[in-house]
Amino acid sequence: ELRDEILFKQPDSSYLGDCPICFLPHPIDQSKSLLMACCSKFICNGCNLANAIHEEEGELQEKCPFCRHSPPESQEEAMKNIMKRVEANDPVAMSQMGRERYKEGDYKGAFEYDSK
Repeated sequence: ELRDEILFKQPDSSYLGDCPICFLPHPIDQSKSLLMACCSKFICNGCNLANAIHEEEGELQEKCPFCRHSPPESQEEAMKNIMKRVEANDPVAMSQMGRERYKEGDYKGAFEYDSK
């Protein structure tokens, strides 16, 4: 019985942190969570879906489930929001900018964002 408890015990948290809404650990599969460009928070798909259902049922405007800002209308606006978070020294936003720079082939820029 004690071995079963140890074997099947859920971890307190994952290295990805917890969802800021439901406080459940983010799954290792990063496709099951969403980075919100407005506040640089990872929201689990469950909380995002619950928010979408709430907005649809109440015929409400689409908003971020965490900070309640409207989603960016373009990729440029999303990058502008992320840059604001980078200027505020948000580690998630810096990591995201590092990934963007890496995708563009700017490896030196990616290293600078990831090493801050």
